[in-house]
Amino acid sequence: MNPLALQVKASRALPAEHVKDVDGWRLRYSPGCSWWVSTVQPHGDTDPAGFERAVAAVEAFYAGFGAVARFQLGPGALDDFLKLRGYPQKCLMSLQIAPAEVVAQRAPAGGFGLRVWDRPDRAWFETGIEVHGGGVDPRAEWALLQRVREPSCYAGVLVGGRVVAVGRAVADTGWAGVFGMATLPEARGRGAARAVLGALADWARRRGAGSMYLQVERDNDAALRLYGGAGFTQLCGYHYRVAG
Repeated sequence: MNPLALQVKASRALPAEHVKDVDGWRLRYSPGCSWWVSTVQPHGDTDPAGFERAVAAVEAFYAGFGAVARFQLGPGALDDFLKLRGYPQKCLMSLQIAPAEVVAQRAPAGGFGLRVWDRPDRAWFETGIEVHGGGVDPRAEWALLQRVREPSCYAGVLVGGRVVAVGRAVADTGWAGVFGMATLPEARGRGAARAVLGALADWARRRGAGSMYLQVERDNDAALRLYGGAGFTQLCGYHYRVAG
């Protein structure tokens, strides 16, 4: 599978409020949302001779919002160019894939009080914000979810009537991307996240999405253990470069 194609699917699952095309590069910006929604996907065939002009256009786009340019990319000529331009490397990432059937087998959803929604539920949303919401505007994150057009599944584990673990999946042409995995501190280490992942895999299979993908920080050991145990393996690594 072409990693760039999966990253395009991920951008549809994380739709930015403002999107512009520059020489085939997709510029994305969403004020108030998690910073990775506001990044450049440089997937066009821009000749290295045109990097100076294209990057200048990118920087002008983000400056118009009072923001800095962030590129999502792997090793290559553009990576080298940005390094020389003073863009430090940030956040090493792993793009991982797995068959949905394998995930469903290795991460069974039984034994927990599971709920599944086809639209974001407020209790589901508030759990994710409590875990990952530092520095974001909840209203902007909620608006992002409303912009998703592809079929989606929102899964949560309930304990004592409270949603303690959440995740969502977005189906897109045979694939289901996993996003927003979050577990409250008091529920960690008990299999709640694994149950959420299994519920998302079951849903993906029913939607005809035989393969799953996700993006995870390479220093997130707990998440890597969870996903590795569920059958995910790395397709490729990538990182971000942020204007200095």
